[in-house]
Amino acid sequence: MAETPQTPQAPRAPGAAPRSVGATIELEGLTKRYPGSTLPAVDNVSMDIRAGETVVFVGPSGCGKSTTLKMINRLIEPTGGRIRIGGEDVTHMDPVRLRRTIGYAIQASGLFPHMTVAQNIALVPRMLRWPAARVRARVEEMLDLVGLDPGEFHGRYPRQLSGGQQQRVGVARALAADPPVLLMDEPFGAVDPITRDHLQDELIRLQRDLHKTIVFVTHDFDEAIKIGDRIAVLRERSHIAQFDTPEAILTNPADDFVSGFVGAGAALKRLNLTRVRDVEITDYPTVTVDDPLQHIFNRLRSGGTNEILLLDKQGRPYKWLRRGDLMRAKGSLARAGTLVHDTVTRDATLRDALEAVLTDNTGRVAVTGRRGAYEGVVDVETLMNSVHELLEADRLEAREAQHELEEQRAAQTHAEQEGFGGFGGEAKA
Repeated sequence: MAETPQTPQAPRAPGAAPRSVGATIELEGLTKRYPGSTLPAVDNVSMDIRAGETVVFVGPSGCGKSTTLKMINRLIEPTGGRIRIGGEDVTHMDPVRLRRTIGYAIQASGLFPHMTVAQNIALVPRMLRWPAARVRARVEEMLDLVGLDPGEFHGRYPRQLSGGQQQRVGVARALAADPPVLLMDEPFGAVDPITRDHLQDELIRLQRDLHKTIVFVTHDFDEAIKIGDRIAVLRERSHIAQFDTPEAILTNPADDFVSGFVGAGAALKRLNLTRVRDVEITDYPTVTVDDPLQHIFNRLRSGGTNEILLLDKQGRPYKWLRRGDLMRAKGSLARAGTLVHDTVTRDATLRDALEAVLTDNTGRVAVTGRRGAYEGVVDVETLMNSVHELLEADRLEAREAQHELEEQRAAQTHAEQEGFGGFGGEAKA
C-alpha cells in the first residue's frame, strides 16, 4: 500500500502546530469510461497544477469537469491514468486514507444536519484521532478563519444557519485537518449573487493566507476569472481547450469555443482582474448606534459631506444618514436614513464594487474587513477612472496588435515580391 503523500509545512510561530501548504497535483492520461458507454466520460487528461495555486475547471454542463475533480480524491475511480500529489503516486493507495488528506467542499455545503457546527468541523480531525483539546482548538480556529464567531455558532445546527453561513462552515470543515489540497465542486452555486460574491472574496482572502492547492469547478466564467490563478477551459470529455491565466484567456482566447465562454464585453470582464485593494480606499465620517443623538447631529452639521455612515454595535456599516433625516424621523435612528444594502471587501473585484455602487445608489460603497467591520469607502469616480484606464489599455493593446499584424503582412508581401523578382532575374539571365 502506498504511503500518504508528504505534506509541506508552512512557517509557524514558536509552540504553534505545523500548518501545511499546497502540494503539486499531476494528472497523467486520466480517463474514466463507464460500462456500456461508447465514449469515455473523461478522455486522457494530462495536467500539472503547481503547489499553492488555484486552478478552475470551467466548461459546459456534462463536459466531465466534476468527474475529473472527483477522480483526484477517487470519489470516482479512474479507468486509466495516474494521479500524483506532492510527487507521490496515489492512484492505488487506500482511497479512504487519501480523502482524509484532501479537503472537499461541495454545493449546498453537504453538512450533516444532525450534527452541530462544531461536530461537523471536527469530523475529520476526530477520524484522524487528534487529541480532544487539539480538536476543540481547531474548531475555534476554523470558525474564526471563515469569519464566524465561535461563541455564537459553535452549538448551532445547519438548519439554524443561512445559506452563506452553511457554505462557510463547509469550507471550515474541508480545511479542518489542514490538508494541502482543497477540491471545490461548484461550492457557491446554490446561494444568492450577493452572498456568492462575499464567499468568493472570503476564499480569496483565505487562499492568500493559507496557500493551499485549490481545484475549483464552476460553470460561471466570471467566477473563474475572479478566483483562478489559472483556468482550464474544458470541452466534451474534459479535453483541454485552453489552460492559462485569466488575463491571457480574456485577451487571447485559443479558438471560437473559448471565445464563446469569454462572451461579449471582454474588456469589462477584466474588471474581475483588479481588486478593491488595488485602488484608493478613503475614510468617511462615521458614527455608531451607541453615540448620543446630539453627537450625530453635530457630526452631520460639521462634516464636509451631506451624509454620514452609521455603524452598528459590531462596527459594521448599517445606514447612510443625510442631513435632515433625523429631523424628518423625529430624532429616531430606527426610522432615519437608508439601509446599507451591500458592501465589498478588499478582495472584491472592481466589478463587484461597481455593481454595489449602482445597487446602493449612493455614489460609493463601504469596504469591510473581518466579520464585516468597516474599513473605508470606494466612490464611483475612483471606479470609473479605473474602468477608463482598463478600456484605454485595451484600445492601446488592440492598436499595437493591429500595427504588428500590418508589419508582418508588409514583410510577407515584400518577401514574396523579392522572391518573384529574383526568380525573374535568373530566368532572364
